[in-house]
Amino acid sequence: MSIKEFFAYGEQVEGYDVRVINEREARAAAGILFAVGLLSLSNAVMLSHGVVTRFFISFFTLDFLIRVINPSFSPSMLLGRVFVQNQEPEYVGAAQKRFAWSLGLLLALPMFYLLVIHWQPNPLKVFICIVCLVLLFMESAFSICLGCKIYNWVMPQKATHCPGGVCEIRSKDKIQTFSFAQKLIVSLTLVTIVAASYGYIYKIDTKTHIGRIVAEEFMSEADFKAQQEAEYQKALAEFEDDDDDDDE
Repeated sequence: MSIKEFFAYGEQVEGYDVRVINEREARAAAGILFAVGLLSLSNAVMLSHGVVTRFFISFFTLDFLIRVINPSFSPSMLLGRVFVQNQEPEYVGAAQKRFAWSLGLLLALPMFYLLVIHWQPNPLKVFICIVCLVLLFMESAFSICLGCKIYNWVMPQKATHCPGGVCEIRSKDKIQTFSFAQKLIVSLTLVTIVAASYGYIYKIDTKTHIGRIVAEEFMSEADFKAQQEAEYQKALAEFEDDDDDDDE
């Protein structure tokens, strides 16, 4: 492979007016990264250490750096190819995917510095990790590429050949639309998910340090003071019990 071919981003496929990549590989790679990332985050929250998370963030950063240069050598993309190599390729424009992966790299670089080079976890940094996982999940499960949408907002030359044909203007089929009852069901489902998530974070007594920090971020000032008072009374009662045992 010549230097010129190495830096020619994407593949030239007959019938396409722009260079493309295989969206099936990209979705498979996103699913792999999402699964490993979720396991690493769960490990950090449950065990209160970041060994696995730091390895994952290092791999994530390197992988996205390679994707921005040449996705043909991305470890996660090649691993995704292992699973989808017998499926018919779904070609999408390479330019908008490169832009989207560049945004992913911009998220990864500060995480690499703050969570790998200098281990300083806090709710904001954990939130950035969660945003990355959500974006990976959206790409793998729904073929939604948020970076590709941003590309169309900021670039003068609009993207073509987007996943699912979303870049091309067309009317929706009936099966893609929602009736009033269906909209109501979706709205109630989303409200239930948000309420349940909030209740889980805010109400459930967490056993991990990171979990406590996140829960405290959701508390009102009155609730936070009430929690501190309860912890003080509990510590005082335990101290008095120890005193009584010593006297005996």
